[in-house]
Amino acid sequence: MTTIISMAAGTMFAIWLGELISEYGIRNQGLSLIIFSGIVARLPENVRDLWLEPEISRRLTLIIAFIVLLVITVFAIVIVTQGRRNVPVMYPGRRMGYRQSMPVKGTLPLLVNMSGMIPIIFAQSILTFPAIIAQFFVASQTEWVRNFAVGTINLFSNSRDPGHITLYFLMVVGFSFFYTDVIFQQQNYGENLKKSGAQVPGVTKGAPTQKYLERVLRRITLPGALFLGVVAVLPFVAGNIFSANAFTVLGSGLLIVVGVVKDTFFGLETELKLRGYDDALLVR
Repeated sequence: MTTIISMAAGTMFAIWLGELISEYGIRNQGLSLIIFSGIVARLPENVRDLWLEPEISRRLTLIIAFIVLLVITVFAIVIVTQGRRNVPVMYPGRRMGYRQSMPVKGTLPLLVNMSGMIPIIFAQSILTFPAIIAQFFVASQTEWVRNFAVGTINLFSNSRDPGHITLYFLMVVGFSFFYTDVIFQQQNYGENLKKSGAQVPGVTKGAPTQKYLERVLRRITLPGALFLGVVAVLPFVAGNIFSANAFTVLGSGLLIVVGVVKDTFFGLETELKLRGYDDALLVR
């Protein structure tokens, strides 16, 4: 009970502190900055663990591998999160008296990773549940029940088990497609474009446009979903290869770090413009 109360109180305090940061600092970034600080604060500890390796050759190998994977992962996350497919759209021209201007060319951006962190959160939540249930049957007197419970725990909670890594990867990829489809269906781009008079060149307005955009979105979601799955399992794979626990920060935490840095940058840019400063003050 004491642990639950402490966690609840700590969570509420963090939320309150995040609201203060959002109100008096950067808008809508308070809680994100707190989470960002917690993830970044673990980096020195991970590097220290690698540096404490007794063998000098292994120590250097682990540190170099950690830095290389960190740089490559951050670079790839930035590229994928910024990646998009711009679908050409023609908007009707304005009518001025008896004349109508020429149609206006525009684009409809479809993100490669539209689902963000949600698939990883879904996969982690679902993988945790069977392992919790199996804990109650580990001490069973029936041998096959006990063995089944141990196997379930290894499959759903043992991050070093190849079966767990494979299942985690497949669930992240599957949830990426599922959540992206849910978000896209809610937007109903085909009907909204039809109401505004806009049209994708060569595609009929309405339902055909929606189906065309769905096909395009599914094609570009595939690399984004695979990348998200790789990022999710990267700490486990790297930990198994190098037999070290310091690679845990290379996973979904980096997605949060990159996202917060990007959003904070754009938030600062917006604040500068609102206060009349030149946005060239931000280094690009």
